[in-house]
Amino acid sequence: MPAQQPYKPQNAVDVVLTTLNAKYIHASLGLRYLLANMARHGSDALQARTVIREFTIQRSVDEVAQELLALKPRIIGLGVYIWNVTQTTELVRLLKAQAPQIKIVLGGPEVSHEWQGQEVLALADHLITGWGDVSFPKLCLALLHGPQPLMKVIAGEQPPLDDIALPYAHYSDADLAHRVLYVEASRGCPFKCEFCLSSLDKTAWAFDLDVFLRELDGLYARGARTFKFVDRTFNLKAAASAKILQFFLDKLAQDPMLFVHFELIPDQLPDRLKDLIAQFPAGVLQFEIGIQSFNPEVQQRISRRQDDAATAANLQWLLSSSQAHLHTDLIFGLPGEDLASFAAGFDKLYALGPHEIQLGILKRLRGTPIARHTQAHAMVYQDEPPYAVLSTDVVDARTLTQFNRLASYWDRIANSGRFTRTLPRLLATHASPFMAFWDFSVWLWARQGSRHSLTPEQLVDALFDYLQTHTNPEEVRQALLADYLASGARARPACLSEVLPHTAPQARDAALGKRQARHQRADVATDVVVEVALDTSSIPKSSQAS
Repeated sequence: MPAQQPYKPQNAVDVVLTTLNAKYIHASLGLRYLLANMARHGSDALQARTVIREFTIQRSVDEVAQELLALKPRIIGLGVYIWNVTQTTELVRLLKAQAPQIKIVLGGPEVSHEWQGQEVLALADHLITGWGDVSFPKLCLALLHGPQPLMKVIAGEQPPLDDIALPYAHYSDADLAHRVLYVEASRGCPFKCEFCLSSLDKTAWAFDLDVFLRELDGLYARGARTFKFVDRTFNLKAAASAKILQFFLDKLAQDPMLFVHFELIPDQLPDRLKDLIAQFPAGVLQFEIGIQSFNPEVQQRISRRQDDAATAANLQWLLSSSQAHLHTDLIFGLPGEDLASFAAGFDKLYALGPHEIQLGILKRLRGTPIARHTQAHAMVYQDEPPYAVLSTDVVDARTLTQFNRLASYWDRIANSGRFTRTLPRLLATHASPFMAFWDFSVWLWARQGSRHSLTPEQLVDALFDYLQTHTNPEEVRQALLADYLASGARARPACLSEVLPHTAPQARDAALGKRQARHQRADVATDVVVEVALDTSSIPKSSQAS
């Protein structure tokens, strides 16, 4: 086989902005910020010769490299994240081997902190840490026209937000039709939760609200109906939050098919916002609410300020007086929190009745202050992404492994919404709902030996086999039958073979199907992280928790 010939550029474009997204449905907000600011902080000519190319981590790295090289760029800017750093490292290796003259510029949260010794940086030409909106266009101009930069690692400049061009015009029609649209009314966070990169921010900064809403209006006019806000603290300032909520209420009068996702501070919900939230119909609002822990000592240890009484009261109000969908988060493995403490917090949250409880394991993200507890609490983490905690002084490795299995089963059974009648029976098999599910997850692992290969039918049969030893078998069968029919599944689990109708249902329950489809599209599950390339300011807290 002949040796591969070196790449010879012909400068079809000057700059390619690219990243490896976790899924196709994610549209990188960060790349679009960079493209928008190529004109504002570079030149119109530079922006005209800059293109975006997005891929997913499922793509062959060699294929990605060939597609990028076919564009014959002079500079490639790569967004590097916890979920793509392994593939990105290999991509950079291939690019430099075939076209060493192309300048590779890195950015993103995975390389903005503790970058010393990272292989991907050794292979690349430059790194911009932190914000890249201004610094990346300036670096490109220097690389293209001189003088050549002397520094390999460049601290990103953080300008006033008024100096940043907004990215929303760079969402394509295909993005609007097929992908989640990420938007941000503000950057940063005033809180100091040590597991989160936003704890490094000094405060939160708001974009000009009138300008921002005009941009949203433009997206809406083009057909956008799904908006995911990446703001860490949407309800930090009630006046701005109220204006944004009113914007969407006004749009509902024109088209009821809106879906809007916000992250809320759990203990701050003034009446002004309650009055507006109560006006939204079902299926429009989704709130992601990070609880993380109900243990006051753990909260204090990780510098998390949270009024638990106000949090519980606000959740109760949202569930009783609004039609918003509540997605709540808990983190296992925080320093000093054992299984019993986590179980108590879970039980408290479950009793409030949120629609989803996302169970995450602590990750030691590069640069986060959680590292200060490593020795005092014997925190052991994975050396490779996603840097999940493996054991602590109060939680051993076996317990954390089992929790991982439990979290996967919880998603399949509880967060899927497929077992609304059966789940309460399962959680009633123990005085603690969490320990009830823990016992079931231990039993299920021993039976199946798998977290991911369970079919819906195997899951139904497993639930029946487990529950019939704890409660009336016929009542369990009827609950599973109702759940299975509502799900729209068409096979025949063994435990239901004699009671299922001979004609399988042709469509799942309308309410269940609509809810699942919309929340899958908003993609607020464990693996969701908003992709802000060359910019660490806008990675949502959920991505740190999950």
